[in-house]
Amino acid sequence: MTLLYPATPSSVPPLDPKPLPPSPGAEMRDPREYRRDPGLVDAVNVALLLRQPLMVSGEPGTGKTVLAASIAFELGLGAPLTFETKSTSQARDLFYGYDTLGRFTAKELATSLGRPADYITYSALGQAIVHANHPEDLKEILPAGYVHPGKRRSVVLIDEVEKAPRDFPNDILNEIERMYFRIPELGNRIVEVADSDYHPIVVMTNNSEKSLPDAFLRRCIYYNIPFPEAPVMEEIILARLPSYFPKDNDLTLMRDAVRFALFIRNDAAGLEKKPGTSELLNWLSAMIRLGARPSNSLSDPTTRDIALRSLPALGKINRDQVRIGELLSDWRDARRS
Repeated sequence: MTLLYPATPSSVPPLDPKPLPPSPGAEMRDPREYRRDPGLVDAVNVALLLRQPLMVSGEPGTGKTVLAASIAFELGLGAPLTFETKSTSQARDLFYGYDTLGRFTAKELATSLGRPADYITYSALGQAIVHANHPEDLKEILPAGYVHPGKRRSVVLIDEVEKAPRDFPNDILNEIERMYFRIPELGNRIVEVADSDYHPIVVMTNNSEKSLPDAFLRRCIYYNIPFPEAPVMEEIILARLPSYFPKDNDLTLMRDAVRFALFIRNDAAGLEKKPGTSELLNWLSAMIRLGARPSNSLSDPTTRDIALRSLPALGKINRDQVRIGELLSDWRDARRS
């Protein structure tokens, strides 16, 4: 096995840059292979039927973010429009941003000011509402060069809403419910979804147990994605890493890794940060790329050595990595007995 980053320093660099293997991330984010449990299917359908936003919680790596892409794919609506929530996010940021400084600078330098609308940048939900209207009806508020795709319905992902300041959910209550927003910089112009057939589909994710205002939750459909059990986890791996684990081959390594991951997620294991689905997928990807055979068991000495070397993908805290190494030995011995 040739390591990309060798254990001993090289005397000279390679003549040509070393090629790196492709990232497995694209396969993991493919909406065509998104596995969903019956409860999630019901929650999505209820949200679609009631035209309400869907709030999805669950551990990191359980598929909350990819859900929006899956919904958009299944409904034929293209890629979702994404708003990545930050600790500084304000209600307006969800709809648009306005370059006040740029307009002021243009005025001070006596350059061409252009229209006030030229200093607007529409964000995810703002774009979805704009796209729900015919471009001719909004031409006075579209900035120069803005490409309107034509009247259409959009899926909007508001990712990691728990990162926003506490007032953020309260400040968008009416806008989320009625699908409109105001632009004070353009004479307090209201932009709204006039045709309900183009009402945006909104998916929000929440990674933590941080409580959200009751008034906000009342306007949402809610579902918590549970951590997958072994059979479902195996389906996810087969869907996400098909080139590593073909369905008709010996999948001993995958099954051992799934059972070990569930074993160390038990509270008795004493881990500070339990590995999630994404960590397990990355661990398996690293093991295969380091030379592990899909047909080998974790009890195999060579495979166990590769598994230990791949622990940075599974354990994200130093103490946890040490503990997982110990548990791997215990688990191997228990499996042998």
